[in-house]
Amino acid sequence: MIKKTKILLLFVLISTSLFSQNNTIDGIVATVGQKTILKSDVETQILQYKSRGETHGDNLRCYVFEELLYQALLVNQAYVDSVEVTDNQVKSELDRRMTMFEEQMGGRDAMEKYFNKPYSKIRSHFETTIKDQLLAQQMEAQITSDINVTPKEVKAFFSKMPKDSLPLVESEIEIAQIVIHPKIQDKQVQKIKKTLNEFKKRVEEGEDFGFLASLYSDDIASAEKDGDLGWVKRGDLVPEFAEAAFELTKEGQISDIVETEFGYHIIQFLERKGEKIHIRHILKIPKPLSSEKAKAKAKLDSIARIIRNGEMTFEEAALRYSTDEESNKNGGIVVNPYTGTSGFKSSQLDPATNYVLKQMKVGEISEPFDSYSMRGKPEIKIIKLLGKTEPHVADIKTDYQLISDMAKQKKKKEVVSNWIKKIQKTTYLKIAPEYKQCKFKYSGWLEE
Repeated sequence: MIKKTKILLLFVLISTSLFSQNNTIDGIVATVGQKTILKSDVETQILQYKSRGETHGDNLRCYVFEELLYQALLVNQAYVDSVEVTDNQVKSELDRRMTMFEEQMGGRDAMEKYFNKPYSKIRSHFETTIKDQLLAQQMEAQITSDINVTPKEVKAFFSKMPKDSLPLVESEIEIAQIVIHPKIQDKQVQKIKKTLNEFKKRVEEGEDFGFLASLYSDDIASAEKDGDLGWVKRGDLVPEFAEAAFELTKEGQISDIVETEFGYHIIQFLERKGEKIHIRHILKIPKPLSSEKAKAKAKLDSIARIIRNGEMTFEEAALRYSTDEESNKNGGIVVNPYTGTSGFKSSQLDPATNYVLKQMKVGEISEPFDSYSMRGKPEIKIIKLLGKTEPHVADIKTDYQLISDMAKQKKKKEVVSNWIKKIQKTTYLKIAPEYKQCKFKYSGWLEE
């Protein structure tokens, strides 16, 4: 495995907290009911804010301190109200974070060396922290669970918004498509397999798998990381890929060629920890011959002509002819995988489709053109521009859901604010003298 030369600031922050118990200058700076806040907690949080470029003017320390007071208030009230998180919830979140820490630090041994503590003690420390965070989240969710906004409230909220505060809504595009995947001839597949077998042989003879992946893999995202897919579980992978990957057991071992819906792969095993493995891969996607692409374009030309002549609707043609299983069931309408809706921002569409759309009007059908599926496979398609909104300042008629969400968020803040003021009065609070000069948002922190 390539050793990482940079450790994320996250781990510097973690170590500040992790070693605070052994630091003689650390101490309690606040007590909120049964919960205490340490000086190191404040310093850790300040570093986190600074790492993100957040300064909150000259009041960062006081801002951070009040945030920690609020979390402690939530956790303490969770104890009072018998709000619970299960051991399984804590374990699941703890496992997730510990795995992430290990990946970013280069393994468990590197983590133990960095913290100078055994894994069990590191894990034990984070278990308490994570339980508190989950309790705080659950308590806040309970406080705001019944919040809804009526249409009347949304309209009132919108009418009171200053015009210069209204958000700018990006243009959204809605399209339908009919796709034909050009036939891949056997000789194209054989060419791919020969190439992958050559790569495997070159690595076994001493070449670096990651270097070859960075140069030749058709999986652009992982190629930028030398083919590295990171730590994965069996369920993270398509079945054929998972079966081949989890059969590998030796560091550096390379699989035979694996065929999946994405193309053809070879996989290199790096290491295993429990139910997870660390792997790299090289993906090659067969490219159709020009003759096959020409056949697909000719067929789509005929389909487009039939639609334009009114002999068949676009929806009917998509159902009958499109080889894209995801959109042909919806009359060709393409669903945005990021939002689950049919609306796309330009940045979410592939360059070829974007280029064609710039020349189209709503209701028009394009000429056939080359594109790539979201899985990276070559395809030929025609598209119909179903709708397009121009960039505009948010308006309640066209952007009701956005305005509704904003109104609901404002209402949540008001409910939480009232809850804080109420619970402050019934909770034991003690704050270190150096924080009593802070201009808190909620003055009740100072009323011991």
